[in-house]
Amino acid sequence: MKYLYSLLFFVGLFNNGLAQEPAWKNLFDGKSLDNFELLNGKAIFKIEDGCIVGQATLGEPNSFLATKEHYGDFILEFEVFDDPELNSGVQIRSNSLAEYQNGRVHGYQIEIDPSTRAFSGGVYDEARRGWLYPLARNPKGQAAFRNGQWNHYRVEAIGPHIKTWINGVQCANLVDDVDAKGFIALQVHSIGDKSLAGKEVRWRNLRLLTQHPELYALADDPQVPQISYLVNTLTDWEKNHGWRLLWDGHSSKGWRGAKLDHFPEKGWEMKDGALTILATDGGESSGPGDIVTEAQFSDFELELEFMITKGANSGIKYFVDPELNKGSGSAIGCEYQILDDENHPDAKMGVAGNRTVASLYDLIAADNLSVPGRGKQFKGIGAWNKARIVSRNGKVEHWLNDEKAVEYGRWSQMFRALVAYSKYKDWKGFGQWPQGHILLQDHGNTVHFRSIKIREY
Repeated sequence: MKYLYSLLFFVGLFNNGLAQEPAWKNLFDGKSLDNFELLNGKAIFKIEDGCIVGQATLGEPNSFLATKEHYGDFILEFEVFDDPELNSGVQIRSNSLAEYQNGRVHGYQIEIDPSTRAFSGGVYDEARRGWLYPLARNPKGQAAFRNGQWNHYRVEAIGPHIKTWINGVQCANLVDDVDAKGFIALQVHSIGDKSLAGKEVRWRNLRLLTQHPELYALADDPQVPQISYLVNTLTDWEKNHGWRLLWDGHSSKGWRGAKLDHFPEKGWEMKDGALTILATDGGESSGPGDIVTEAQFSDFELELEFMITKGANSGIKYFVDPELNKGSGSAIGCEYQILDDENHPDAKMGVAGNRTVASLYDLIAADNLSVPGRGKQFKGIGAWNKARIVSRNGKVEHWLNDEKAVEYGRWSQMFRALVAYSKYKDWKGFGQWPQGHILLQDHGNTVHFRSIKIREY
């Protein structure tokens, strides 16, 4: 493994045309914690055999051993040995501010996850937005961490790009511009189980490169998807992989009313980078009406962010044929449900939850297919949530915050059977048309959309 790290490093040098050695700085000298401070909880951190050892402590909140210095762009490397029952992580570009939850540590966390979920190397936004890069879309990365062994981490934080490797395997490729600078901190996670008290996580060989880290960046694994949170903006990676914006962030270009030959004159607002359907009477398409793309799509990957208000109902429809329903109600197509499951009555209607958020409306209930038993990862009212719909060769998937919630074959016998017992039974060939429009639904409640992008296969 030592030779693999060396090979990756020299490949990086070769790719950048360099012959000079990088100027690494040790974050820990093996003897003293003078360069660190303990924040939030009071879990035990000690030095043992040249390692920093964190010890889980019952009754303490998440505890962080943070560098006193703050860092912007850098490459961080370290080794970690974690008890298989103990979750942990390393904060980067993080902060503890009196005005934010009384000093609670918040910011990017590079996950150490020995559980069967296997999200080690993923990126979590501690005490703020939750998971930004879960590893549900990178099964090779999920297999990189080895329980019961020392694991080597590499973290590249350069501009808005945060990338991780474990044992030479790329795990995350994140683009996010919320924080550009902050401290680095080692986490001992809070515990509520007495049996975990005293469990340990160990770190060693922590080193940092801050001088021109971009010159030593490793090449990306082409099988690792990039996940971007840049608002209404495409990255170079996305452009090179065929993505384009479906909404430009400020105009109605490319959209029209589902039952109109133009964009609705009122009721849809474009402000501060968000496309918003404003509340009316809570009825289905009884206000300004749904909007649809002018173009039609067949095999595609669609991503967008949505934010709901309390009690809101809306949806993202695809394979829509606006000609089928010229009367009252919404246009006809398959629907990725957007709903406040806790406060809207529709969540308790239908069959077995098939009208809840991320479901294939009235047909298939959403669940967490990426981490069975964990539940859907909805980030809540007033927070931006990421929807992803993939349609390829008849197979369709719904994703919620980059964890799979629904999958089905739209040409399958099972799909036809579900349709036959649903509200869509009267529409011949429902969901099996070769192509259709994409629709954002007016259901009479305020819902916000942004960063709407698509690529076709």
